[in-house]
This record gives sequence, structure tokens and C-alpha cells, in this order.
Amino acid sequence: MVRKDASYLNKPAKGRVTYNRNIVLSVINLATKEIAGVSSLVANFGSAFTRWFSHNYYEGVKISYGEDTMNVDIYINVYFGYNISEIAYRVQENIKNSIASMIDIKIDRINVHVLGVDFPKEEEIV
Repeated sequence: MVRKDASYLNKPAKGRVTYNRNIVLSVINLATKEIAGVSSLVANFGSAFTRWFSHNYYEGVKISYGEDTMNVDIYINVYFGYNISEIAYRVQENIKNSIASMIDIKIDRINVHVLGVDFPKEEEIV
């Protein structure tokens, strides 16, 4: 049976929704890899000490939480021949859209750090 009124949508929530940080990190990781021109995420930035003990770091993605917001830092390599500023913009938009469609959290800032340029392998050129 389908309800004809939408009054149930305006009722306050009776509980709390929490998100596992690994899910958020995975969504960001996948959204980044979808963009053409992104070669890889850089997992070895910063010190090993920071990576081992940071709970908000995963394969080139670092997130930090504010009171009601989230900041994302993404570290990538791009392929030679692509416009780096265009790739960075597309990565930001794809992360923003992916998070917005899955999780109800406000993203304050998405910082894209391009750390290197890779050349495609010969079998990738064909």
C-alpha cells in the first residue's frame, strides 16, 4: 500500500545515524578512480608514523571532521597529456556528488593534491 500523504517525511528522527569511516573513505576512493586521467591514488605521502596512527587516512585519502562538516584531502597522480586543473575539478565534483547521494553530511572542503605525472604503458595506449 502506498501512502498518499507525505506527512511522515516531516517527522523528526527517533534515532541517530552513524557512518563507518571506512565506508566514507571507500566512496571517496572509488569516486576519484572513476575520473579519466587519474592514474592512481598516492598512498605514500607524509610520514609512515602519520599513516599508521591516523584513523582518517586510507590509500591517498585523508578526511577530517568538523562539528557538522567534513574536509577531504585526496592525493593523486595523473596521466601525462590531461589538463590537471580540469581533472582536479572533476575529482572534486565527483566526490561531492557521490557523498551527497549516499550520506547526509555537508562537505566543507575538498582539496586535491596532484603529486606526480605518470606516462601510460604501451598496452594502455592502444
